[in-house]
Amino acid sequence: MRALVFSAFGGPLAVQDVPAPEAPDDGVVVQVGATGVCRSDWHGWQGHDPDIALPHVPGHELAGTVAAVGSAVRRWSIGDRVTVPFVCACGRCAQCLAGDHQVCAAQRQPGFTHWGSFASHVALDAADVNLVALPASMGFATAASLGCRYATSYRAVVQQGRVASGEQVVVYGCGGVGLSAVQIAVAMGASVVAVDVSPAALELAESFGARAVTGGVEAVREATGGGAHLSLDSLGSPQTCVDAVLSLRPRGRHVQVGLLPGGPTPLPMDRVIGLELELLGSHGMAAHAYPELLDLVASGRLRPDLLVTREIGLDDAAQALAHVGHAPGITVITSF
Repeated sequence: MRALVFSAFGGPLAVQDVPAPEAPDDGVVVQVGATGVCRSDWHGWQGHDPDIALPHVPGHELAGTVAAVGSAVRRWSIGDRVTVPFVCACGRCAQCLAGDHQVCAAQRQPGFTHWGSFASHVALDAADVNLVALPASMGFATAASLGCRYATSYRAVVQQGRVASGEQVVVYGCGGVGLSAVQIAVAMGASVVAVDVSPAALELAESFGARAVTGGVEAVREATGGGAHLSLDSLGSPQTCVDAVLSLRPRGRHVQVGLLPGGPTPLPMDRVIGLELELLGSHGMAAHAYPELLDLVASGRLRPDLLVTREIGLDDAAQALAHVGHAPGITVITSF
C-alpha cells in the first residue's frame, strides 16, 4: 500500500510502498476514505510523542470502509462505513469500565502507538469498543474532521466545559480545534470571543458567529463584560494557556485542549485560588459518546463540513503536514 513515511524525527516525509496491515484478532483494517492533517501529527513528526517508533506513518483523524475483520470481532463486517476516536480504548480497564474510554490506561492511538492513516489502509484495535458507524449521508471528509479536532472540541466545550446558553466563552487559537470550539459554543447559545494572530482565521471564526479580538487579555475581559465564564486554549502555548486563565471571571472554567510540549507552564495560581477557577483538560471523546454529536450534525445544528477548507491527495500530504496551521480550517487527504 501507499503511505507517507518518516524515518527520523523532523526528517524527510516521503510517500512509499509499504506492506499493508493485517487485522488484529479483536480489530479491523479500514480502507481509508479520508484523513485529516492535524497539528498533533506535526508534534509526532517532530518527536514530541514518546510512543512513536521509527520508521513511522502518521495520521489519526480518519474515516473509511472496513476492509478486513479479525476473528474475535462481532459487531462489524466488511463494507461497513466507519470512523473512530483517536484514542482507541481497551474496553477492560477501570477507566473503560467507568465509561471513560478517552483516558483508557491501555489506550492505542493510530498514528502514534502504531502506524496511522496517512495511508490507503490502517489497522485499528478493539473494534467492538471503538468503531463508530457513519450515517449514509455523511461524507468521509466530514467524518474525518470529527475524529480528533471536532470531537475533542465537543467534549471540551459541552462535556468538560459545561457551556450554557448565554455564557461568555473565549477561544484562544483558531486552528481546526479552535474553530470547531467556536462553532460548537455558538450552536449551544454562548457568546463567543475568538483570539488569534491570523486575520484569515479570525475571519472564518466570525463567519461562525464569534467576535474577533486581537488586543490581549484586557480586550477579552472588556469584550466579555468582565471575563469569560469558559475559556479554551486550543493552540497550546505557555502564553495562550496563561492568557486564557487570566481571561476568566470569578468561578470561571478553563479547558486546556492544545498540547504543551515545551515543558512546565507557570500558571497564575493565586488567581485560580482567589477566584475559585476550575482548570480542566480534554483528551478526545469516547466512541459511545458519538451518537449525540452525530445527531446534532444530522440535524444541521453543527456543521463540521464547513471547517474542511482543503482536500488533497497523499502526494501533497508532506507539504500539508510541514505547513499545518498556516491556513485556516482543516486539510483532509481524500485520495491515496
